[in-house]
Amino acid sequence: MAGKLRKCIMFCCMKELSREDMGKDAYEEAIAGLKSLLSEKGELEAVAAAKIEQITAELQANDGNKFNPIERIKNGFIHFKKEKYEKNPALYGELAKGQSPKFMVFACSDSRVCPSHVLDFQPGEAFMVRNIASMVPPYDQVRYSGIGAAIEYAVLHLKVENIVVIGHSCCGGIKGLMSFPDNGATSTDFIEDWVKICLPAKTKVIAEAGSLSFAEQCANCEKEAVNVSLGNLLTYPFVRDGLVKKTLALKGGYYDFVNGSFELWGLEFGLSPSLSV
Repeated sequence: MAGKLRKCIMFCCMKELSREDMGKDAYEEAIAGLKSLLSEKGELEAVAAAKIEQITAELQANDGNKFNPIERIKNGFIHFKKEKYEKNPALYGELAKGQSPKFMVFACSDSRVCPSHVLDFQPGEAFMVRNIASMVPPYDQVRYSGIGAAIEYAVLHLKVENIVVIGHSCCGGIKGLMSFPDNGATSTDFIEDWVKICLPAKTKVIAEAGSLSFAEQCANCEKEAVNVSLGNLLTYPFVRDGLVKKTLALKGGYYDFVNGSFELWGLEFGLSPSLSV
């Protein structure tokens, strides 16, 4: 026991070991060993007990540097509740009664292009669908029932007045569309089949801008894919009905987060001139 105790005291008096010098398991093993010795020999020098506290504090501090998803979500909600929810009781009181958004927005799932931030939409203003490359497939009750249900609900039940499809710069989905082979071979379970919704955009870009660089072709396709989606919206009977009755308008948008610009154009059975901001 004496030899064991001397070895422990020597260890406690050694120079500080960083997390890089010892793995987490080694830290925890050392702490467990020291605590065991303390329980066996209560008169162990106070320096050993102090060392245990130091090592434990170092371990906890190092763990604290790790990203904690639970803390991030908790802190995010606390901030929202304090700075927005509790400061806007009238708004959230109205939202508790129901929603009547003016917009339905199709946007990309890309974490850099949240429409609520880019266009400053407030809660209750926009009914949103986000997916890879913000694509709208043609009417299909089997393959794309999820998208169809969202459009039907927005148009017939929420009575939205505008459907906006927003593309964006540096879109990975469009890059995939432009680079995936056209020979039918696939390397993904879902992505290739999905982005091929806008295959007509790729075909048009290659035909009209085949001499441009790949990056430039992708940039062109990001906008053309929006137009394909706008055209696909016309395959939904309740969308066509809204357009004929002039209770609904279709708009295309393009957010360039590299240059900080936004383009908006309209579709009323034909493309209107674009507006740049």
